[in-house]
Amino acid sequence: MPLTLRTLLLHHLSALRMLLVLTVITGICYPLLITGIAQAAFPSQANGSLIGGNGGATGSRLIGQDFDLPKREGRPGGPDPKWFQPRPSAAGSAGYDPTSSGASNLGPDNPVLIRMIEERRAAVAAFDGVRPSGVPVDALTASGSGLDPHISRAYANQQVNRVARVRGLHPATVRKLVADHVEGRVGGFLGHGDVVNVVELNRDVAGVA
Repeated sequence: MPLTLRTLLLHHLSALRMLLVLTVITGICYPLLITGIAQAAFPSQANGSLIGGNGGATGSRLIGQDFDLPKREGRPGGPDPKWFQPRPSAAGSAGYDPTSSGASNLGPDNPVLIRMIEERRAAVAAFDGVRPSGVPVDALTASGSGLDPHISRAYANQQVNRVARVRGLHPATVRKLVADHVEGRVGGFLGHGDVVNVVELNRDVAGVA
């Protein structure tokens, strides 16, 4: 039986009403409900897990950042010895760019990666005053996202003497700060565990010095 113009219009009106109803439910009501629950139950996480300071937010505990000396005339910049340093980052041209999350995608046998690792090993060993053979692997390689704020406890402890010396603190004081920031596996079984969030650690280091 052929459809009449009136029947076609009724079908289209029904479809339009369904579209409007679903748009209101899924596009307005549901997002507002989830946002309200998140703000009430998990306000810090819902707002980016920001770390505050005297001048406002200084970063997020979920995203790593560089702790470098500013580049000025006659000074090239580079890692600032008074801060714990994060692992390398391949996210963006300068690293730790939240809009360019990603890894270098270089294989373990790639000569470019091998050369970069050896250069980093020598630089980190000289910077922290340790033997190159003792430099932890996370000081030499970037994470898959390029934004991981964590380093191993071994790498954090390696930096204790340098940070303490530059800041005029007792190494035991700085080592305790590291110990206080050691995190285990998420839920007891996810991740490597025994890691330290550098962003949070440096925040507390600044509060002591």
